[in-house]
Amino acid sequence: MFYCLFSVLIGKMELKNQTAILEFHLIGLTNNHELDPIIYSIFLSIYLVTILGNLIILLAICSDSQLHSPMYFFLSILSINDICLSTSTIPKMLVNIQTQKDTINYIQCISQLFFVSVFSGMENFLLAVMAYDGYVAICKPLRYKVTMNPCCCVLFVLLCLFLSIIDALLHSLMVLHLSFCIDLEIPNFFCELAQILKLSCSDTFINNLLILIAVFIFAGGAFCGVIFSYIYILFSVLRLTSQRGKNKAFSTCTSHLFVVSLFYGTGLGVYLNSSVTDSPRKLAVASVMYTVVPQMLNPFIYSLRNRDIKKSFGKFTGWIFYVLPCVHCHP
Repeated sequence: MFYCLFSVLIGKMELKNQTAILEFHLIGLTNNHELDPIIYSIFLSIYLVTILGNLIILLAICSDSQLHSPMYFFLSILSINDICLSTSTIPKMLVNIQTQKDTINYIQCISQLFFVSVFSGMENFLLAVMAYDGYVAICKPLRYKVTMNPCCCVLFVLLCLFLSIIDALLHSLMVLHLSFCIDLEIPNFFCELAQILKLSCSDTFINNLLILIAVFIFAGGAFCGVIFSYIYILFSVLRLTSQRGKNKAFSTCTSHLFVVSLFYGTGLGVYLNSSVTDSPRKLAVASVMYTVVPQMLNPFIYSLRNRDIKKSFGKFTGWIFYVLPCVHCHP
């Protein structure tokens, strides 16, 4: 569903030296097809839990007017992004397992690469914006409503999306100029940029240089923003004299810190794995930890650690249980 627009865009472009390329082979997590039913069940369960968990967060926020604040607005955008990121990778894997085919055509592969890059980058920027929101709320509470007004919040989200698209489009268009060898097996369950570059017969120096620059500017910049925001938050909290105020501040930040640790921790794990090992299976498993697991766990982290979310979810489920009998009795 995400591939249509981008496929049309690159499908109309003149792709140099790619007329002979029909498809890539996504090897996945294992060559043992006897494990396919188990892998299919696991990833289908992960996908359904991810969709359901994030939808519950969205419904809880939308249904409770008390949660119509900048923090929960960004959380709802994060939930939408997590759904999109999971949808960019898992359904294609499930279809390949179901049909006993491991192929993805050239246009679909580049499209998948683009959307995975967009939503990964979007998550990176959103976490930085959410950290800044926490900094303003705790360190400058009197200016919070002015600084984080609705217009500003929307502009933050649009800026995150714009930067993510620019970054993803740059890498995707650079891949279009590469020539590829005969062996087009990607040792992963989706089209990952690093794995695609390894298959190229062309010089990929510029591509790798762009990756390093993008990681340093975008990922590094966002991560530094998160770190500096929480340093200021920590100092502000320590200066509070009220223990209740400290507990409230820490409660507000704990969920986001867990999500930040999970996202950047798994991302760092992928990078370290790619640096110290050449095993394609280990790299594929590391990619799962980066592109699948955080999106599934984020709703649980926020719902279990956040009293407002739990309270809103209780109201929402109570409303559902109240409405269903009425619908049943009055068709």
